Amino acid sequence: MVQLPAVTIAADSIDKLRLLAPTTCVEVAEDANSGRDAPIRAPQGAADLSDCIHHAVVPGGGRIALLKTLQTSVCENNCSYCAFRRGRDFRRVSFSPDELARLFIQLYQKGIAKGIFLSSGVAGGGAKVQDRLIATAEVLRRRYSFTGYIHLKIMPGAERDQISAAMRLADRVSVNLEAPNHRHLDRLAPEKSFEEQLLLRLRWIEEIRREEPGHWPSSTTQFVVGGSDETDVELLSTTEYLYRQLGLARAYFSSFSPVPDTPLEHQPASPLLREHRLYQSSFLLRDYGFVVEDLPFNQTGNLPLDTDPKLAWAQRHLTDDPVELNTADRHTLLQVPGIGPVGANRILKERRRGHLRDLADLRRLGITATRLAPFVLLDGHRPAFQMSIWPLDRPSPVHGMPLAR
Repeated sequence: MVQLPAVTIAADSIDKLRLLAPTTCVEVAEDANSGRDAPIRAPQGAADLSDCIHHAVVPGGGRIALLKTLQTSVCENNCSYCAFRRGRDFRRVSFSPDELARLFIQLYQKGIAKGIFLSSGVAGGGAKVQDRLIATAEVLRRRYSFTGYIHLKIMPGAERDQISAAMRLADRVSVNLEAPNHRHLDRLAPEKSFEEQLLLRLRWIEEIRREEPGHWPSSTTQFVVGGSDETDVELLSTTEYLYRQLGLARAYFSSFSPVPDTPLEHQPASPLLREHRLYQSSFLLRDYGFVVEDLPFNQTGNLPLDTDPKLAWAQRHLTDDPVELNTADRHTLLQVPGIGPVGANRILKERRRGHLRDLADLRRLGITATRLAPFVLLDGHRPAFQMSIWPLDRPSPVHGMPLAR
């Protein structure tokens, strides 16, 4: 890492950051749980950047302080829900690649930020903006020898060679689809093309990974939940396709919240519980071997808000046909509430030593026995258990809503 002179960070750069960074809170990324990453307070003595630095869980599970910002808030698009839409009146600012890279390195050397998430408004076309994002990352990597975490947004209309260049610089890249298909995108972002500008870029990312050997970054996308009349089955069908066909690492869901002076300013906000159910179902598709047809959609194509989707599936399929934990394969174990990938692996390993005979054996493996007890057999017998005074899907007062396991 190149050592910079001990200078105070320029006040005008901090002022720009305060205008650009807080609005990227809607760009959920590198989070630990449901997609809501939280700002953190900068160290004492630093400028107050609590809206700019976020808790982040990066690929591989490490935690870092992540600077999230835009290259520019100037945007030529007129998306119906977006605070940066062309027709909205507010102060717009931009960073040059050199200025933003230098600012980040100063924050890094002061211990304020350890990685950067970089997005942008679209001014002058997606390809021009992508060049500026790439230039910022190149300055960080080559001039300052920064080896830490970089997440680069892929702009609508970015060229294939630009995507390849971005992937060589970044640890993660992402393309915001915003909607599950072109019909809903037409309402959210009428000037964007779902297939040609957005989905095609995710296809190119996976093609590059397959065609060119090397260590490539992971890819993600984000959907706006409740901005159109999209259903959960539409969102999760597209998510399943992205996981299965395009190697997506993570789908993020951001509940719609109305922004003043936009066409959707009077539309009600989408409930956060809907966002949470989508995350639970998304993890079932990605990590648990479920398919969209397994999920408990109601007649409107949405998930029930009052039920964990995995628990609902188990109540329908396993109540009268419980799983024998001593013989079930890994896929079947993952269908049982309370058993996640780690727990399934522990059960398989423990079975090589002997039979699992009671719930105490499972507790010793770190598995939540209360959740699984109604749906399993141990040595051919239903385990004796006492129902918790709390519903199985009740949010924890400490850790927030439980994720599907």
